[in-house]
Amino acid sequence: MKIGTWNVNSVKARKDRLLGVLDRHAPDVLCLQELKVVDDAYPHEEVEAAGYRSAVHGQKTYNGVAILTKEEPTAVRIGMGDDEDDPQARIIAVTTPGEQPIDVVSVYVPNGGKVESDKHAYKLRWLERFMGYLDRHYTPESALVVCGDLNIAPDERDVARPDEWGDSVLCVDNVRAAYRAMMDWGLQDCFRKHHEEAGYYSWWDYRQLGFPKNNGLRIDHVLATTSVAERCTAAEIDRNERKGKQPSDHAPVLVTLT
Repeated sequence: MKIGTWNVNSVKARKDRLLGVLDRHAPDVLCLQELKVVDDAYPHEEVEAAGYRSAVHGQKTYNGVAILTKEEPTAVRIGMGDDEDDPQARIIAVTTPGEQPIDVVSVYVPNGGKVESDKHAYKLRWLERFMGYLDRHYTPESALVVCGDLNIAPDERDVARPDEWGDSVLCVDNVRAAYRAMMDWGLQDCFRKHHEEAGYYSWWDYRQLGFPKNNGLRIDHVLATTSVAERCTAAEIDRNERKGKQPSDHAPVLVTLT
């Protein structure tokens, strides 16, 4: 079983690239972030023709998440489901069918703007709410995978230029502490299980030749509870998807489960 995540940065602009990723990798589950379209504008027909069903939580211009599956999921959950009035479309979950069902959550964590800004405060609050979401719907014993653009580089290995990015909202101590809270709750980093060394990145800025200079960060993650992480036999970042004309600024991250 192959599960992937990709911040597509506009599914409208990257539709052909999305279909190419589905054809090339044939993931059983693919989580998308930053769709930037409402549900009705999502390319349902083209994706279905490629062999996938789509659970979509869209939003015009900004945000938006989806989960693509080869088989119809048995359940779909949209949003945090808490008492906070939050119009931003940043989370969707499905349960896969079969003898070994897995709960898969696609998340698009807020970027946070600048440290000490209202956007950063919103990011921290969103991450706090997400821990409550995990507690309400799952346990560390659940067969659970959390995929997405977390907008967090967990440690120095995940940053090409720590001196440049260290004080940013992607690396600052309080967001890294929020990432560690997910690990303490019971999630594991599937990519790090197979690649402990530095130098792997999933995002490069469009500006200042970020990709050609490999000034990247690893902020897209596939996290899993122990029962699923133990089944993970491989992990990769499709760096080639960041090349060519009009790429997303993110590359897909994929893991293989037995």
